[in-house]
Formats: sequence, C-alpha cells, structure tokens
Amino acid sequence: MVLFVFEMKQLLTFFFLVFLSYTYAQETQSPLIYTPEILGGILAEANENFPETDGQGSLVFTLNWDHKFNSQEWARRLKGPKTGLSLAYTNFGNKDSLGSAFTVMPVIEFGAFKSKKLSILVGMGGSYFNKIYDPVTNPNNQGITTDLVWSFRAHFNYKIFSKGRTDWRVGLGYFHHSNGHTRLPNQGLNSFLLSVSADIKSDKALEEPPVFSSDLERSIYPYLSLRGGYGINVLGKPEPFNDKKPVYTFAGEYGKVINNTYKLGVGFYYRYYEHYFDYINDNESLVQDGREFASFRDSPVWNASALGVYGSGEILLNHVGIEVEIGFNIHKPAYKIDWRLNQGWAFIPREIPPDNNFVLGEFNTKFRVKHLISSRMGMKYYLWSTKQHRKSNLFVGFHINANGGQADFTDVSLGYVYNFDLKGI
Repeated sequence: MVLFVFEMKQLLTFFFLVFLSYTYAQETQSPLIYTPEILGGILAEANENFPETDGQGSLVFTLNWDHKFNSQEWARRLKGPKTGLSLAYTNFGNKDSLGSAFTVMPVIEFGAFKSKKLSILVGMGGSYFNKIYDPVTNPNNQGITTDLVWSFRAHFNYKIFSKGRTDWRVGLGYFHHSNGHTRLPNQGLNSFLLSVSADIKSDKALEEPPVFSSDLERSIYPYLSLRGGYGINVLGKPEPFNDKKPVYTFAGEYGKVINNTYKLGVGFYYRYYEHYFDYINDNESLVQDGREFASFRDSPVWNASALGVYGSGEILLNHVGIEVEIGFNIHKPAYKIDWRLNQGWAFIPREIPPDNNFVLGEFNTKFRVKHLISSRMGMKYYLWSTKQHRKSNLFVGFHINANGGQADFTDVSLGYVYNFDLKGI
C-alpha cells in the first residue's frame, strides 16, 4: 500500500498556504491594523539539567484585519474580532544550547468579559529552531528535537491609552512549542511572558464602523460529520522506535451549530498506531513469552488500536474553523508499552533484559490520567463558506492530538459534514 508520508515541513507549509489563501479571499475588505510587539519573560525548564538562560525575549509583528467593519454573521456574533498573521523572532537567552526561533502564526483576538479594554489573543502556527537537541553536542536541551515544530500562543492584552491612530497595550501570556511527538525526546518549551504592543490603525480603521442591524436571527441546526485522518508519530528514543510511522484515524460526530458561529458536538474515534503494531508483531522485548505484555501478540491489530469518545467545540469563521476536543480513551492497551519505554530511565535499549536492570515507567496517577484523557486542537478549512446554511460541506483539518496534554501525534484529515434542516430558536 502506498503511504503519503507527511513530514512536518510539508504539513506546516500546506497549513500556511491554506490559511493565507483564506485570509486574502475573505478579509481584503476589512481595514488593516499593524501591531508591533515586544515580549519578555521566563522559559520553564523542560527537563533535569536544562540549560541556564538569561531570560526570554521576542519581537513580534502582526498584520491584523479589523472585523468591526465585517457584516458577516460570525464577525458580528464575536463583536468584531481581529484576525491576522504574526511573524516572530525569539531569543531564549542561551545562544549555544537553545538558540533562536522564527515563528509564523495565524491569530484571532476578541474582547473578553464584555470589556472595551481587555482582549484575548490565541494563535496556532509553526516555528523554525536553529538549535535543537543532540545526544552528543547538545544533550541538556530535550525540549526541542526537530527544526520545525508546532507553536501555540494564548495571551491577554489590556489597552492602557490611545494616542492618534495608536492604541498602546500591555499583556500577559503563554507560549508553547512542541514537535507533536514526531521525534523524541519531546519535552516541549513553555514560556510565560509580559508584553508591550501598539495597535497602529490604517486610515480606514480610524473611521466609524457601519451600523449593522442588531436584529440577528437566532438559528440552530443539527449536523453529522465523518472524517478520516493520517498522522505521524514515534514510539520511543532508541532506534528504530524513533522513526516516524503512520497513525490512521476515523471519527464520527453529531452535534448542533448555533447562530452559524458556534459548533458543539459529541463523537467517537478509532485510531490504529503502526508503531504499536510493529512492536507487538515483531516480538520486541516487552511482548516476548513470559514478559508483561506477551498476551498482546494474540491480537496485535486490536491491541495496536485505540477507541474513545469525545466532546468538541468549534468557532466557525466563514471558511475556517478553530476546534478543540476533549475525550476519553475506552481502549488503548499498547499505550502501556509506550509509557514503560518513555517514562523510566532516560535511556532504555531496544533489547530490554528480563532481569529488570533497567527502570521502566511506573503506572502511577500521571499515567492513569494520560491513559484516560485525550485531547485534540487545530484548524479546519471548509471548501464552501459556512456563513450560510447548506446541506453538505467538505473540510481539510490540521491537528495536534494529545494524551492528557502530552503530544501523541500530528495529523491531517479529510472530512464530510451533513447539515440537517435549519430551525429558528
């Protein structure tokens, strides 16, 4: 069977092209706001003996579209948010071990708690690192192991005063980088930052926005969605377990779309991990006769699979959807092998002696949480606009999947949505 292997570089490039085409097509009539930003703060230690840092600093420039002038329903429901594209440079305070990162990130910013001054910014994109983990030359930086990684940002901004065409703001936020479990070690980098920024408005953005009728008709309609996906991940640090292999997924979902903007659903998923199957089928150490998981060889496909249920929330922005899922694994037995290999000593050989000279991961509370809870976060691009009710739609999705917040795999998916009859509420 032919496999379409998605390296991280290809996945992120396609993601950005999709989003940029959406931005150009949908937002050109919304006025521009230019936002330079300076951030500073601390980088949390990703592992023991993590390199010392002198503090983190970032320079960010965001090109925003102001949707107070957008008559589409989603923009009015969200009270005229801003969407944009951020370019960022980050210095992590240790040139030799941590280096720098260059980030491209789509963002959305909207008002918080009905305040005219406080806003929330969230974004998800990708970063390039010029220094990564190396077992010989850079062993203490276990946060970043690949040149290209996913990046996530959540930030509060507060407008302190306005002068001319500029709104001056201060902020507080969180920045995360991770390769999505496409190579280990993958501890990720977590930063906690303060910021100063300026929203510099274009001439059109200084104008009073048009007054749209406030009598938006409320609506609700059920939907049914099916998707199939192709992901990549690794099993463990010793070769060949650190090679990328596929994760195949299938999911079904039922829910409701409220006011053509908010989408809430429940669903189920099936996942098949090729790494798990190969470990079991190749009779590796932990599944050999007399070992802990020897019974997995009786049904390698079933034991390499995962089944679960989830709840999802999505914000529809015309062609783009921003989605978060929280779920529960009903069946995922081979994750126990995963945990044994990766949560014990820093180095576990491929051939693990039966006399237990190596300390493997323990099935503690942390394991039980990660074994039970699954999560998924990312974006969808819909072929047809969601601003109007239509019976059918197709989408492509880009997501990071996690076990209790720890990256599991990165995937691209194709899906179909059937929308039932529209009803007023």
